[in-house]
Order: sequence, then structure tokens, then C-alpha cells
Amino acid sequence: MHPTVSLPDPYPATATINAAGHLEVGGCDLVALASEFGTPAYIVDEADLRARARAFRAGLADRHPDSDVLFASKAFPCSAVYRVLAEEGLACDVASGGELALALGAGFDPARIYLHGNAKSLPELAEAMRAGVGQIVIDSLDDLDRTERVAGELGRRQAVLLRVTPDVRGETHDAISTGQADSKFGFGLAEAPGAIDRAQRSPHLHVLGLHCHIGSQLLDLAPFERAVAALAELGRFPVYNLGGGLGVAYLADQRPPAIAAYLDVLIAAAHARLGPEARLLIEPGRALVANTTLTLYEIQTVKRNVSTWVAVDGGMSDNLRPMLYGSRYEVALAGRMHSAGSGEPCVLAGKHCESGDVIARDIRLADPRPGEIVVTPATGAYGHAMANNYNGVPRPPVIFVAGGKARVVVRRETYADLAARDV
Repeated sequence: MHPTVSLPDPYPATATINAAGHLEVGGCDLVALASEFGTPAYIVDEADLRARARAFRAGLADRHPDSDVLFASKAFPCSAVYRVLAEEGLACDVASGGELALALGAGFDPARIYLHGNAKSLPELAEAMRAGVGQIVIDSLDDLDRTERVAGELGRRQAVLLRVTPDVRGETHDAISTGQADSKFGFGLAEAPGAIDRAQRSPHLHVLGLHCHIGSQLLDLAPFERAVAALAELGRFPVYNLGGGLGVAYLADQRPPAIAAYLDVLIAAAHARLGPEARLLIEPGRALVANTTLTLYEIQTVKRNVSTWVAVDGGMSDNLRPMLYGSRYEVALAGRMHSAGSGEPCVLAGKHCESGDVIARDIRLADPRPGEIVVTPATGAYGHAMANNYNGVPRPPVIFVAGGKARVVVRRETYADLAARDV
């Protein structure tokens, strides 16, 4: 038996190693949860999720009272996550009609829902306006024309922001960098003045201000300051949405900026460049949900050739990020946490018929055996969101844990679900 030990990021805030040497989150033994609910499974620390929401909301309000925090819901579009963040007083950013429907169903006030997207369809725009969304973010001249057309047909004057690409690149993977000049999102600095003028002349659009988002998983705060400075070149507006992008710890040696440090830099830049009177919005997604969640797998096989291959019952169907972005994760044996970081070099492989289905390389596990439970922390952002049915694998459940109790908020898919849409 071992004493209880707390764990730092990238694990959830309530994560501990209990007296049996097992990983525990929200007062629940994760080896026991794997036995009860099966694997793979996403486990969400509800208390941690609520605490992060409060830290963003209170931190922003303290620094700039006329402000709001929007959940960038593409990170974890799950009804229970939407509901918790609505209860915590956040607003919501959606990027499709489906996310809009989920946000509305979970209880978000339509006036505090913001619709984004570089290719919004006419039906999506109509759905948003009929629902009464607060603001629509205009991404291009074609998007402007469509938004104006739908607003005119519905006889309304729609509040909008114009997305600006500030030609600022943060240090991140190319696939999640959005602030550079050659981006599929937004108006470049040279095109923005004309687009602003065009929108301001429309009788069906009410231009409130500007939006920018320079990328995701940013660990350096300087690009945020440069983006604010670029927005300031376009004049003063009542509202600025400064996007999201704050990075998180995926590995034990990563030290991302704290929420407070991020807000200090962002709000100081906004006050200096945009004026203290503007309404400020931010859109955290990853920084809200990534570290609240971990994924459980069961080891199926251990094969030793040139490498030691530890193959589990999930992989690219529940976590595409390693395959898309080369993302790295910590890996541990949930039933032998005191051995974490020790043992033989291993590769954690998924079950899918792809050589690239590898969850983590260059990890160490101490004598891994079939039947043991493996855990990868920091899977709250884009795990459930990108889950798929490759090889006909049913998608995992989402399980909330808090106060020693676990509840299923998204059930595991069945084989019948795989054929539910067939005609």
C-alpha cells in the first residue's frame, strides 16, 4: 500500500494516486471505472471543468468588467459539457448548425451564442437568426453577402463582427495556426477596411466590431499582443473578440502560461491599443477542457520485435490528434501509477488497420501486460469531438466523475448505432 499522492498537469485537478497505487479522479478509482463501464472511455473531472470556467470568468471580469467568456465548443461538443459551462455563466461559440443545436438544447441563452465559420450555409445562417443568436462572425465577402441576404429575408438587422487575419503566426502546428496572412479564415489587413465599409453600409447588418483568432495550443504570449496591435490599426470599435488559443500541458515537463498570466497580457494590450471602453470577448476551448479529461484503454497485446508494441482497444477512432498533428501524450498504467515513467521503452499502438495508428511513442511502461488499464491524460479537447467509426469501431462513452460518483453522460455506441442511418 502507498500513501495518497496528488498529480500535477497534465492530469485533472482532482487526480491522485490512492493507497492501492491506482489512479483516482473525482474520488473514483479508474481501474474500477474501467471494469464497470468498459474501455475505451473518456473520464471528465467535473469539478475541474467548473473550476477552470470560474477562473476564466472571474479573471476576465476582474480585469475588464465589460467582457464575456465564450466556450469555443468545437473542442468538446457534448451536451453535458455545454450544460455545465452554461450553468457556470459562460457564453458559447459555435461553428455549425449542429453545434448550435447542441448549445441551445443544453440551455445556453441564444443571445449569448456566437456563430462562426468560414463556409456557413444559408440554412445554418437562417437557423441561427431564427434562434436569436447574439452575433454572427463574418469571414469573407461571400459570407457577408449570404448573411445580409438571410437577414433581409427574415426582416431583421443582425449584429455581426468581422473576422480579421492579423498576419501574426504563433508557434504551433501549421494545421492549427490561423493568424498568418495565407489563412482560410478571415479578412487580411489590406482587405478588412473595404469589408468593414461594405458591412456598415448594409441596412440588414449591424457591425459591432472585429474578431481575430491566431491559432491554437500557443505557449508564448507575445503573439497575442501583436494581434491586438494589428486590430488597432483598423480603428476603434465597440466590441472586440480576441479569440482563444491558450495552450495547455500535454506532457509533464510542459509549463504553459497560467490563465491569470494570459489574461494579464491580453487585457493590458487591449487597454493600451483598443481603449478601456470597448467590450472584450475571449474564446477559450482547449484551455477549458483539455486537462479535465483522460482516456482509459485496456491492453490487448504486448509484442516485442525491434520495439515493444503495447496495443490497446482504441486509438485513432477516439484520439486523432497524434495522427493529425504528431501530438504527444503521457501514458501510465492506471493500476500501477507508482511505476509511471519507469520500465522498458514502448510504443502505445491502437487497434486499427493503419501503421500510423500510434497513440504515443518513446514512452516507458514497467512490464505491461494484457488486461491492464492504460491512461492518457489531457484528452478533453478534440478527443470526443473528432471521434469516428474507422474499422466500424463504436465511439466511447463520456463519463463525468465528482464526489466519488460516476455518471454516464454519453453512452457507448453499439453495433446497431453503426447501421442506424442506413436506408
